[in-house]
Amino acid sequence: MTPTALTESRAEVGQAPPKREVEALAKRVLIVGLDGATFDVLGPLMDEGYMPNLRRICSQGTSGILNSTRPPITPAAWTTFMTGKGPGRHGIVDFEKYDARNNTLQFNSTFEIREKTIWEILSEKGFRVGSVNLPMTYPPKKVNGFLISGFETPSTDVEFTWPPELKNEILNNWPDYTFGTSWKRKAFGGNEIFARNLDFISHSFRQGFELATFCGRRYGWDVMMVLFKLVDNLQHKAWKYLDPATRHVNHRRAEMSARCFTELDKVLGRLVEYARENEATVLMMSDHGHGSLDGKAQPNLLLSQWGYLQLKSPLVRAQTRGAYIYHRMTRKESGRFHIQNGFERELAVDWTRTRACVMHAGIYGFLYINLKGRQPQGVVDPADYEQLRDEIRQRMLKAESRDRKGRLMRIFPDIYKPEELYNCKREENTSMPDLLLVPAPGLAVVRKIRGASPLRWCSRSRLEGTHRVEGVVVGYGPYVRKGHKITADIVDITPTLLAMLGLRVPIDMEGKVMVDMFEKPPVIEREPPRIKGAEGPEEEVYTEAEREALTKRLADLGYLE
Repeated sequence: MTPTALTESRAEVGQAPPKREVEALAKRVLIVGLDGATFDVLGPLMDEGYMPNLRRICSQGTSGILNSTRPPITPAAWTTFMTGKGPGRHGIVDFEKYDARNNTLQFNSTFEIREKTIWEILSEKGFRVGSVNLPMTYPPKKVNGFLISGFETPSTDVEFTWPPELKNEILNNWPDYTFGTSWKRKAFGGNEIFARNLDFISHSFRQGFELATFCGRRYGWDVMMVLFKLVDNLQHKAWKYLDPATRHVNHRRAEMSARCFTELDKVLGRLVEYARENEATVLMMSDHGHGSLDGKAQPNLLLSQWGYLQLKSPLVRAQTRGAYIYHRMTRKESGRFHIQNGFERELAVDWTRTRACVMHAGIYGFLYINLKGRQPQGVVDPADYEQLRDEIRQRMLKAESRDRKGRLMRIFPDIYKPEELYNCKREENTSMPDLLLVPAPGLAVVRKIRGASPLRWCSRSRLEGTHRVEGVVVGYGPYVRKGHKITADIVDITPTLLAMLGLRVPIDMEGKVMVDMFEKPPVIEREPPRIKGAEGPEEEVYTEAEREALTKRLADLGYLE
């Protein structure tokens, strides 16, 4: 259903046009987020006629590769887009954050973002903004306009909009609105269920357009973003039907999956027309790319074999899992379950004898030293920290396993010290890992230990997708070069957006303006940093039930293992 929206012009809401600080190349900007999109999929679909609108947009605009963050994962990448700064500055590297003081994990939220976002910057400059479904926007913050938080929102029972009254308008007009993914499985497959999964995703594409245009008319906008999150989910679940290398194994499902992208393409065409009606330039972007998930690396198994990680007895581990299952079944209202961390349930670590552990994993592995004075049961003397970190790094770099053809391969071709990768100070990033483990292409790191091999290959019959660094970017509209190709980084989007709008770029932004996208170079002037004041609770914003809902949602996509 397409609701009848109230039209409120800027004059009707009593707001003057925003002031441009330098010459602008765009009156308005519509940002279209295609979560996890890759030209490895979109390119063949455009060539084969499934996405004619996107093909036209790319041919009449500028397009190319948009490199993601390291790791190329949703929360780190979208926060980098929103701030124009990398993880070492904004503080978000994964869905989860490790609190060394308590040796616990919490889900990240907007309270953990240490830098001002583009929505805050533009609001302060008098621009009306709107954001629909963008990750890392829960709980929603006050903006000059509207905001609907992203898929890390627990459910529609919580406050997920700014202004708060927008929530009821959404639920009244779209009673089926949900943050769930609803991917169903059947023991022996079933094209009917597969088709229903794709229908759910196609419906989310159409609903995203309806929400954006409804809110755009309702509140007005100078910069608006609408994010299509389930592009990523579709590729996670149906990768083997989308990858040109494997889709021939099931022509029917390949065709069904391609048609789902056709539904997205129809929405993209309508959004571009909506942008034209509002004299807006279009920026399309993804947070990362996508590729096949061929195997899962188990660094905690290596740490255990090498003596750095000690686990409790199998009996204790079984008792821990049993206690958790009992808790979930009984749902006692006695406060948060004390064994709330996935690594405790799965590993049952003996911290009194453990020197290092991968505490969480988001494509990459996040390894922490169990340091005296930092963790409650730290055993590593600070004087031995660097030597131990270098020792583990060298051993992980040399770790090998057999590929599918029996050849030896390095499991972790790159291992970073975060302060060097992000050019930041460790004392300002207490939740950052001590080592960041980068698996070989096609692999994802898991913190669980299953079996006796450090590398578990996935079944070809159940091949799914995972993230790659190479995402997509497309520019279309006035002053954008036609038929041009570029390569940029996701951190470049926000400074480019500010320059397009005729605004000064904060001098501490790490990205650069993508001048090569435009027929005439934008005027680039700098301004002092826009410092964000301290805010937010020390405790996690999610209740136990909300945490479990989000855990299930993320685990269904292969995260939090």
